[in-house]
Amino acid sequence: MSEKRPCVYILASRRNGTLYLGVTTDLARRAYEHKTHAVPGFTQRYAVDRLVYVEFHDAVTDAILREKQLKRWKRAWKIALIERDNPQWRDLYDDLPL
Repeated sequence: MSEKRPCVYILASRRNGTLYLGVTTDLARRAYEHKTHAVPGFTQRYAVDRLVYVEFHDAVTDAILREKQLKRWKRAWKIALIERDNPQWRDLYDDLPL
């Protein structure tokens, strides 16, 4: 899993829990920040730190457009997207090269 490309990611507090969508060009660093609650905000407040979905893009503008699209999706659609590639809601952070 290459982490230095632009990507859209989804974090969850637990299976079917609170979801958070974000965009980054350094997935390992950003996921670590969420996991350690290094940055105050939504993910820290609601303990949303399990990386459950990643979608890589060639350009950051494409990743941003996709994030905006996904944020308009219904919750059920987001859950279906996660479960298509990660049916066990496994924390993908463990697969990232650090």
